Amino acid sequence: MTQMSEIDLLIIGGGVNGCGIARDAAGRGLSVLLVERDDLAAHTSSASTKLIHGGLRYLEYYEFRLVREALAEREVILGIAPHLVKPLRFVMPLVEDMRPAWMIRTGLFLYDHIGGKTSLPKSEGVKLEGTPWGAGLKDIARGFVYSDAWVDDARLVALNAIAAAEKGATIRTRVGFTGAKRDGDRWIATLDDGTEVSARAIVNTAGPWVSRVLGELAGAHAELPPRLVKGSHIIVPRMYEGDHAYILQNDDKRIIFTIPYERDFTVIGTTDKPFEGDPSAPKIDQDEIDYLCASVNRYFTKPISEKDIVRSYSGVRPLFDDGAESASAVTRDYVLKLGTSEGPQVLSAFGGKITTYRRLSEHALEKLEPFLPKMGKGWTGDVPLPGGDLPGGDFEAFLLMVRDRWPFLSPDNAERMARAYGTRIAMVLGDATELEDLGGGLSTLEIDYLVEHEWARTAEDILWRRSKIGIHTGEETLARIEAHLAQR
Repeated sequence: MTQMSEIDLLIIGGGVNGCGIARDAAGRGLSVLLVERDDLAAHTSSASTKLIHGGLRYLEYYEFRLVREALAEREVILGIAPHLVKPLRFVMPLVEDMRPAWMIRTGLFLYDHIGGKTSLPKSEGVKLEGTPWGAGLKDIARGFVYSDAWVDDARLVALNAIAAAEKGATIRTRVGFTGAKRDGDRWIATLDDGTEVSARAIVNTAGPWVSRVLGELAGAHAELPPRLVKGSHIIVPRMYEGDHAYILQNDDKRIIFTIPYERDFTVIGTTDKPFEGDPSAPKIDQDEIDYLCASVNRYFTKPISEKDIVRSYSGVRPLFDDGAESASAVTRDYVLKLGTSEGPQVLSAFGGKITTYRRLSEHALEKLEPFLPKMGKGWTGDVPLPGGDLPGGDFEAFLLMVRDRWPFLSPDNAERMARAYGTRIAMVLGDATELEDLGGGLSTLEIDYLVEHEWARTAEDILWRRSKIGIHTGEETLARIEAHLAQR
């Protein structure tokens, strides 16, 4: 990159919204630069509950537009990323002194239909006692089952970044934005590597730092800071048999999910807690641990405690401050704000869900359209994400092809790689007939691919964001990866 690159769009922040906008904009013919001071999905976008869902509980807050859009997007994302996103059935046990059955039934009927046509099974009432749906539960006779989907959140970000780069965008990680000033009808932005960029418009998708970035843009309107809400999850050894998840009601009207995770584990979350402090390294608090354990122990026969926790993770969500009293009631809908009344434009994104990132991206470009060169129409809902062009969209058939072509892969590793890379698994493995296993099925071939094509730079990038292998491995694997990266 030269000292003064001229581009149409500078995007600040490499989470799901920033990478989604980069993909969309580059595909419409705009010149795009995305900068991220850390790794892609290093913060909020890798700390979600990892669901592509409409948000059943948001119906209680009359967030009908958000739920409708999210459910429609669930179908779109299932179509463009059939390798990465998989359908998941959710069981809601019916317990006394909680929401009555008629209310749940009504909400699920609305959930089944408000988003339009869907490929997923509809909801139904089910017997829990003595059936697989009640696996691990205490004596709860009945419940309801409905559909949503699971996604590897950090990989979803990486795939959007790859797609953006292949459409011509420049993606720069470990490069921070330090400020921008106006120069006629353009912004002159400075980066912390000493370079400057001339941009027609800036997109501020800095997440919890959205207000800080606005403060570094000379002449931009100030906005109320986002409502920072921390969500924490715990991971414990697998709690029950079956591939279904549970959605558990609590006395405070919140809900908790228990979701199968990485074959051998269950992820439990999330909390909703007002947050103050540095959002770059949020940690779970003792009261959050106690809350999640108590929520689960109300329902399951085998109790869990803090000593069962294998790992925890927390993220800070930058929600738009709509004045709601409780953190749980603050809207999860996204709000896009234009930041100048004249001259070069900046657009800032507040809130949002990982499920609706693609629609947020389209709406962002609609708002910026008057300030940018003529661009093409929206396209991202019809074109598969990298690796998503599976024959017939059939993941199971594709997995059989992977096992046939690379028979030396263990069944677990074949499925892991097929889900992570889809049809691009051939770019990783090529004509390999065996692999050097560094741990968890990870090979030097895969590490090299992640460094060369997915901006991975550290062992943490590889173990916890480009993959989730870290949950299965220890210090020895970490040392092997670091040694290989050092050799490169």
